[in-house]
Amino acid sequence: MSVILFLLVLFVLVLVHEWGHFIVAKKTGMRVDEFGIGFPPKLFSVKKGETEYTFNALPIGGFVRIWGENFADAAEEKESGIDVSRSFAARPKWAQALVLIAGVTMNILFAWFLFSLTYMIGLPTVVDEADATSAAELSIMDVLPDSPAAVIPAGSVVNAVENENNKIENPTPTEFSRFVTDAAPESVNVFYTYKGEDKKVSITPVQGLDKENPDRYLVGAALSLVEVVRKPFFTAISDGFVSTYNGLTGIAGGLGSLLKQTITGKADFSQVAGPVGIVGLVGEAAAYGITALLTFTAIISLNLAVINLLPFPALDGGRLVFVAIEAVTGSHIPPVWAGRVNLLGFALLMILMIAVTYNDIARLL
Repeated sequence: MSVILFLLVLFVLVLVHEWGHFIVAKKTGMRVDEFGIGFPPKLFSVKKGETEYTFNALPIGGFVRIWGENFADAAEEKESGIDVSRSFAARPKWAQALVLIAGVTMNILFAWFLFSLTYMIGLPTVVDEADATSAAELSIMDVLPDSPAAVIPAGSVVNAVENENNKIENPTPTEFSRFVTDAAPESVNVFYTYKGEDKKVSITPVQGLDKENPDRYLVGAALSLVEVVRKPFFTAISDGFVSTYNGLTGIAGGLGSLLKQTITGKADFSQVAGPVGIVGLVGEAAAYGITALLTFTAIISLNLAVINLLPFPALDGGRLVFVAIEAVTGSHIPPVWAGRVNLLGFALLMILMIAVTYNDIARLL
């Protein structure tokens, strides 16, 4: 199921990215020969105007084929007597740049849409006991390693706590703590739900977990009341924008630090996830509900935007560098050299992907 969700997320994000290239190419007067949904082999196609819309067998995104992206192709067409004024290479540099950044822009706008949607649907939010409604649930936010509560996964919802003499349904953090203290040093039964499964565990409070009050009996769990909070439309849009901005700056800063550490030989790639790692993360996000999955998808969309802007061959950022060089020099980069550089960039990206995937698999073993 996680693999299917991952492919669906990838399909949507790549399709959104390519649609950005497609629509801006159309609006700037370029001829778009093909808009592909999925990757070949082709299943069927529909021709509308000058563009062929193809539906392909591999549902892992899509692609746009803009006429004359390769200047050599446009030159060949010109020699055949065909007007090349609507080719990518013949359009103004500002139009070429707009087309290249359109995919990244769409990924950012799509993330904004997803963040805003999650705020409107409702996000699980920590609330004070005084403000909580009957819909609030007691959630385990974190547990101390090697503590009695370590047997309960973080993210679990506590439904009840009991001992031989008493049982409390849907306790608050205060009620849970008082119950544990009153029962000590005897064990208590904790009824909880994790990833849709109801479970029960017996834990025994111990002393020494609170350094300021070592005689106090605790189980080592951080507890909070959580309930779904929905925001009005315009507030959700505003908060979605803030989340998008914070996500972009955070991802860009993190990537910048990683690149800097890579150059100095101090990079830690253990926290970098490739396709295999993302499959697991998608599954974990889905287990927490639709809002968690939408939020995760928005974050991945922002990651794609930031990475695509890197001035690296075969990425949109690298192609922007080519456009900038041509704008400054006033001449086209020889197609042969442009192709070689892009091929080298693509090869390096594939090597990096293989290395990250190997790291993902090694973590699973």
